[in-house]
Amino acid sequence: MPPTPPLATVIGAAPTGQPPLGLSIVVPVYRGAATVGLLVEALSRLSPEGGLEVILVNDGSPDNSAEVCHAIVRTASIPVVYIEHARNYGEHNAVMTGLRHARGSYVITMDDDLQNPPEEVTRLYDHARLGGWDVVYTRYAEKKHAAWRNLGSRFANRVADWLLDKPRGLYLSSFRCMSALVVRSVTRYRGPYPYVDGLIMQVTQRIDSIQVRHLPRAEGRSNYTLVRLIRLWLNLATSFSLAPLRLAMLAGAAMALLGTIGAAATIFEALFSHDTPSGWASTMTVILLVAGVQSMILGVMGEYIGRTFLSANGKPQGTVRLVERSEAAAPRQTEAA
Repeated sequence: MPPTPPLATVIGAAPTGQPPLGLSIVVPVYRGAATVGLLVEALSRLSPEGGLEVILVNDGSPDNSAEVCHAIVRTASIPVVYIEHARNYGEHNAVMTGLRHARGSYVITMDDDLQNPPEEVTRLYDHARLGGWDVVYTRYAEKKHAAWRNLGSRFANRVADWLLDKPRGLYLSSFRCMSALVVRSVTRYRGPYPYVDGLIMQVTQRIDSIQVRHLPRAEGRSNYTLVRLIRLWLNLATSFSLAPLRLAMLAGAAMALLGTIGAAATIFEALFSHDTPSGWASTMTVILLVAGVQSMILGVMGEYIGRTFLSANGKPQGTVRLVERSEAAAPRQTEAA
């Protein structure tokens, strides 16, 4: 276990003109109208060291989440910051926006669906704070997701083991706690395809995990579809690793080797065999195989080039329509003001 960091490292992460705060909780909101109010109510009953604030990021939710969040800001007994994206950008983009508005010495990210028990927040925060960890992830003895979603999560974590410089077997959960040091470093990334866990792995290796409960979804169904999971895997694969390009290069080299062997076999057969078959099927098989590998290589290269093009042309990571704060979250006025 690493030593507890000095107090000056933990405190003082708040933006200029605002008082330091112990914990910020960032919640991306999408189709969460039925649950986000219950979540904030449960969080308001917590008493973490140094106090807490809740940051709600409405990521273009098509339901009435905006109205619910406005009501929360008006009635909340704890500091609440409501941020509204101009359109849907994705969970990780919403988290990045929330992190930029967080002023806590530690920041916890969690979903709005109540599958992460709010009472686990203090335990997660204390584990990071008292243990001196930069990041603490949560892991689950049993996940209450659909079978296909659990399979997709396991696949994504196996891919992350291969592509990212992360502790082997560490489960990358969206319910995580980060120090202000990590948050400041992560939010320097301005590209349109953020992958928060990939950014974390580039900042620190002082990472731990704890086991928490995972509850069944309280309302509705998961917002993650197969298409969204594939996009997330692409962000992981193409934003933080050259492994796909290297894999494509190896596939091309392997096909070149097979082609050389095939060419040598063809020449040998033509020179020494007097009963050469027509070879139509084998010829077409080789052509289709080579063409398929070439298409795969071009597709991987095209994905990298396309993302580079969009980044160079300023595709936004997220456009904030408005920021609304509860009275408890408003910055304190200095005496000079």
